[in-house]
Amino acid sequence: MRAGAPVSLIRLLGFGTVVLLAMTLLHGYLWFRLVRGTTPPGQVRRRLTLLTVGLMLLPVLAISLRRTLPLGASAPLDWVAYSWLGIAFYGFLALLFLEPVRLVGRLLLRRRRDEALPEGPPDPARRLFLARSLAVTAGAIALGTAGTGAYFANSAPVVRRVPVTLAGLDPSLDGLRIVTFSDGHLSATYGGRRFERLVELVNEQRPDVVAIVGDLVDGDVSELREEAAPLADLVSAQGVFFVTGNHEYFVDTNAWLRHLPTLGVDVLRNERVAIRRGAASFDLAGIDDRTAASSGLPGHGADLDAALDGRDDATPVVLLAHQPVMVDQARAAGVGLQLSGHTHGGQLWPFDYAIRLDQPSVEGLTRHGDTQLYVTSGAGYWGPPMRIGARPEVTVVELRPLPG
Repeated sequence: MRAGAPVSLIRLLGFGTVVLLAMTLLHGYLWFRLVRGTTPPGQVRRRLTLLTVGLMLLPVLAISLRRTLPLGASAPLDWVAYSWLGIAFYGFLALLFLEPVRLVGRLLLRRRRDEALPEGPPDPARRLFLARSLAVTAGAIALGTAGTGAYFANSAPVVRRVPVTLAGLDPSLDGLRIVTFSDGHLSATYGGRRFERLVELVNEQRPDVVAIVGDLVDGDVSELREEAAPLADLVSAQGVFFVTGNHEYFVDTNAWLRHLPTLGVDVLRNERVAIRRGAASFDLAGIDDRTAASSGLPGHGADLDAALDGRDDATPVVLLAHQPVMVDQARAAGVGLQLSGHTHGGQLWPFDYAIRLDQPSVEGLTRHGDTQLYVTSGAGYWGPPMRIGARPEVTVVELRPLPG
């Protein structure tokens, strides 16, 4: 068993338990509104109840069996399970938003009944019609939203050009391009031609530096060797650099850290390199993910002090750190710019609001004291193969010196 595997297994089991609880609550509500509310007791309701239980278990099985099934065997399960999860989530939201409509409709039906037959029983036919109408409406909204999200998640990433003025940058470095992306999440459902297209898009930006800021893979080297192969085609004037994300610690981390350099990708682990143009330079630093210290792997853990030890304070620093929350340390250390990912830009609205509870920024360029933070919304996806409100992206950071 590889180093850190017991910790990863415990995390996976714990996460699976949380997912099972969430699935139970989600599907319990869907059953109450879509099955119990729209069908009378009988065989149809029993069959739909069994179907609901089966659909509820699909995401749990996909997560629980991920480490035991071969990638090819898990792909159909992952596609179906995670696609259904996205549909179910937006079905849940649609039904929740329609609750006021349901309440008003029930009140109107009751008033009409009372006016016609003050002492009469409820009109089950009209109530059933209302429940079914709302169920159909919610289903149409869920399918339309999920379909739109699937289209955007699998479309070509947008290219965002972000000029960043960096204090202390030598004018000779004006216009230097750092092309960055994150969260490729190569897996059973993402890779192949889509990842090749991503690499081609990066190369089209004529990068001086390519920065991959974590969560590149969701599987072991033995499973994803071919999916990751396009990385060898990246062309950059001064190198391709990578830092770990939290998902790198769910798999055989060290195997990937050995394999990536064979593809021309330099891994920065609490260290820095000088990026030069003529006699001018800036420091490009990279640190392990925030979760690395708890991974169980010896020697892993974010250590910004080690990365910056012995540097010239007059030389600007660009830091690669997977999670935006590391900007607090970056600000204290005098880092000029931090490049991060992790958030997926929210991926599925309205999760961007929940992300703000843990991270200082969801996407885009923000300032934290004297440190600027750019959070890219990521190239791939995790879980449902959908994106709502957050397009996949490749970011071209163009460095600019202070004027004057």
